[in-house]
Formats: sequence, structure tokens, C-alpha cells
Amino acid sequence: MEFRQLEYLTAVAETGGFSKAAEHCFVSQSAISHQIAALERELEVALFDRSTRRVELTQAGETLLPRARELLRLRDDAIAAVRPQPNRVRIAANMSFANAALAAVSTLRDRHPDAEIDFLIKPFTQRIEAVASGEADLALIRGRLEFDGLYLDPLWIEQPVVAFSPRHPLTRLGRPPKPEELAEYPLLLPPVEKQRLLHNLVDRVFTKVGATAILGPEIREGHPVSFELINHPDSWTILYEDLKQPGIICRRNPAFTLTASAALRVDAAPNPLVADLLTELSGGHRR
Repeated sequence: MEFRQLEYLTAVAETGGFSKAAEHCFVSQSAISHQIAALERELEVALFDRSTRRVELTQAGETLLPRARELLRLRDDAIAAVRPQPNRVRIAANMSFANAALAAVSTLRDRHPDAEIDFLIKPFTQRIEAVASGEADLALIRGRLEFDGLYLDPLWIEQPVVAFSPRHPLTRLGRPPKPEELAEYPLLLPPVEKQRLLHNLVDRVFTKVGATAILGPEIREGHPVSFELINHPDSWTILYEDLKQPGIICRRNPAFTLTASAALRVDAAPNPLVADLLTELSGGHRR
């Protein structure tokens, strides 16, 4: 079974004849007849009743027609998903990138009013897979990446925040606590398999000052970080951005930095719209 056979099937069904279908498909009538006959032989069933003036679908043809249309639609969707589209950009990210991406997307849309920009919310692994498969043009990630066929384009440097309860002894410092000062108190983080990047960041910073993190209770999925800090007032955590919540103190420490990058396909066709977006995401430094 071939896609062109399904195209000819739908054309004959919609036009009511082989000659009109041939005109519609820009092929000869014999080509249409030959391919339909080949499809009927493969399926071992007649798809059209040719005894009437207007060619009619048989019951088998009626059964196959909607499925043929669906297969053709899926084919077109698959082609559209991987074929470069100059006026479309698909960004895979999570909500922690929303604020950073919003301004860049807004500027890009002002410059290219006809552009179609999609923001696909996905966890880390699915973001990478979306770029690799062609579902997305780029993925916003933090940290490093090792994935065949992809490369990282660094965009900006982030400073995660150290967060703790107002009842924490560190509040008396009146300044961002140093890594060696943080090392004296329990660190609250999700399990390492859920948030490896922040675990690695703390380990890297602490190693530089010869300190080791004291791990407190794990932050379980669905438990707000703010509640965990309030329930463990002697603990602290590190977050990608300020919670801006009453009862939680957030301090930026220049020792904690992460690189935000775009993950892109090595073999992706050049897309000026993607290039413009990367420039905006990097703060315009590439102009």
C-alpha cells in the first residue's frame, strides 16, 4: 500500500470518476486506474463499483476511505513536524523559563508579525527528545548536555537564589550567606534523580571552598518548597528564581551560577527566525 494509492482513492471517491480524479491529481487516467487496481489486488477486494455511470465506492471502499484520509493527514502532520518552516518557531521549555522567554518572544513577534511561535511545556528529557525528533526547533535548558546530534548554544548566565525561613539563623547576617556558612545547615532538595542539576551545582560550589552539604529531608513531589522551609526553619534550599512569597527570604549569591542554553539539532536547516530568537534570548548581544 502506497500513499499515492490512497491519494488516488480519495480523489476518485470525491470526484466520482477516474478521468476527473486524473485531472485533479495531474496524472493520466491509466495511472489512476493502474494504481487503484494494484491496491485492490493487494487488499483482495473491490473498492469501486464500476458498473454505473458514476463510479461508486463499494462497502469495502467506504470502510477504507476515512482511514485513507486519516493516514494522509498523519503523513502531512509528520512532514510538517520535521520540515523547516521559515515563519514558525517551536520552543520546548518548562515554566521556569517562561519569564525569560516572554520578552524575547514578544520582541520577535513585533518584528515578525506573521510569525507563528509555539511554547511547548515539557520536562527535561522530553524537551531534548522533541528537538531530536524535529517536534521542536530548540529547547531551553540549564547545565550541560550530551546527546548525539544536538549541540548547546549558550544564551545567558543565571544566578539561582538561596532561600530560607525568616526564623533561620542566617537572617542575622543581613547579606547573602557564603557557601561555607550554608554548609553548617541542612539542605532541602528534591531527590537527586528529580533535580540532578541543583545537586551538582551545590556540590561544585561547596567543593571549591572545601565544604560538604548536609542533606536534610527530601522535598517530595507536590510539596511546596515554602512549606518545607517553614516546617524546617534551620534548613535552606536553592531555587532557580525568587519565590517572592511572604515568609520566605531569598538571596542571590554570585558563587551559584548556571548557564542557560538552547539545545539545537546539528543538522537543522538555517532558520532566520530561530537565529533572531536566539539573539533576543541572549539579550541582544549577538547583533
